[in-house]
Order: sequence, then C-alpha cells, then structure tokens
Amino acid sequence: MTHAPEVRKTYKLFVGGAFPRSESGRSYAPAGAPAVNVARASRKDLRDAVVAARGALAGWSGRSGYNRGQILYRLAEVLESRKDSLVAELRACVRATPAAARREVDEVIDLCVFHAGLCDKVQTLLGSQNAVAGPFFNFSTVEPTGVVGVIAPERPALLGLVALVLPILVGGNVVVALVSEPAPLAALALGELLAVSDLPPGVVNLLAGQRGELQPHFASHRDLDGLLAAGAPDPALGQAAAESVKRVRHADLAAAEWSEPARLRSLLWVEPFVEVKTLWHPVAF
Repeated sequence: MTHAPEVRKTYKLFVGGAFPRSESGRSYAPAGAPAVNVARASRKDLRDAVVAARGALAGWSGRSGYNRGQILYRLAEVLESRKDSLVAELRACVRATPAAARREVDEVIDLCVFHAGLCDKVQTLLGSQNAVAGPFFNFSTVEPTGVVGVIAPERPALLGLVALVLPILVGGNVVVALVSEPAPLAALALGELLAVSDLPPGVVNLLAGQRGELQPHFASHRDLDGLLAAGAPDPALGQAAAESVKRVRHADLAAAEWSEPARLRSLLWVEPFVEVKTLWHPVAF
C-alpha cells in the first residue's frame, strides 16, 4: 500500500490579491512553529503592497456602504466555512487549547458580522446636516483617509489583526498590514480567505516578517496616509511619520481587552481614519 507524500505548506505574503514570496527570497521560521517556512517581507515588498493598495482605493471607497457591508458579510461566511483549519493554524504557533483557539476564531467571525452591519451607518452616525444662519444648506460628509498601515499585535495573532483592519475598511480605506511575527500562520491564511471572498484585490494586503525591520518603514513611507499600531505609543514611530504628516494612532489594549467584544465593537475604532468634509450650498429662492 502506497502512501501519499506529505505536502508541507509555505506561508506566503498577500499583495494585490496574489501570493508572492518575498522579492528578497528570504523566509523565516516562526518561534512557535520552527518547522514551518514563512515568507519574510522586505522594504520592497512593502512598497509593492502600498502601490497595490493605492490602486484599489478609488474602487473600494467609491462603493456604497451597503455594498461594502455585503462584502464583509461574505468574508464572515468564508471564515465560518474554514473555522476548523483556522483553529489548527492558530494552535500551530500558539500554545492554546482547542476551545480557546475556537473561541478566538468565533470572535473574529462575530467582528466581521458587526462591521458588515456598520458600513452603511457610518455616514449617518458621523455626518450631519448642520443648522447655519443664512440662505445655505450645510452638510458634513464622511470620506476615507486613504491607504492605512496596520501593525498587528503579537497576541492575539488573528483576532488582533482583524480587530484593527475591519474598522479601517468600514470607513472606505484600504490596508497594508504587518501580521504577528511569532504567530503569523492564521493571519496569512486569512489572505487565502480574502482571495476567495468578494473583497477586491489590493484592498487588504498582508506582510509577514521582522517587526524591528519593517515597522520604521511603515512609519516613514510617504504614500501611507495613516498608521494604526498595536501597543503603547512609540515616539520613534511618531518621529518617523512626522516628515510625511502621517496620522498615527495606537491600540494600546491589555491582553484581556482584546477578548472583550464591547471593547472592539465601537464606532470609535472607525472615526480616527475618516475625514469629515463640510459642504455649503446656496438655497435658491
């Protein structure tokens, strides 16, 4: 009786809807899974991801909030269908019980459903028709900031990434994200699910690699309009971002807070990366 050979998976980057290995040819073995090879992104890979995101911005931001919600809900459906494999990939890097890993994946799916429902409400919640003196209509409308970089937390690897990316997408922005360095497997597997969902190529781009190498390039890249980084405020990031007048925000949450649904399901996560534009229009008599 013959046995089929074991086909080991190589975890690749997700850029522009494709799965490139790093242009540098480098890879690394995550601390939690030393037998697995993960593509190690370079500065050039970051530039490629920003180009892909910039190209996708007009199409994504131009969609109606309702349509963006449909797409995020479709992502929740795809995640539900791949729940078992995501649990296995989480446990491959993180010493978690099956119940704890499944709970994290369930929380990710719940977040997708919540943000899908939020997409068509942002304009109403953050915009307004303003009462002004004089013969004018005055409206405040919501627009995306643009291409936003995300530095995901090391733990929780999958939930932390999704919790930062989804609110940015809700606002009509596009994302270039650096996933957890020691536990990248489930986060990179998310790219495979994004590719078969309805999300257009380039809207979300996922890079893996050494945080110390790539994080400064995220901050200094002139075509990234914003940066959302997990962890305590880092003066070095702010200084590197200042030259391009980049908006920098930090998600400084304790480990337990990442698992509190009420903490993550809030319009306050959407607001930092949208702009409110006020329009004046004369009233005809």
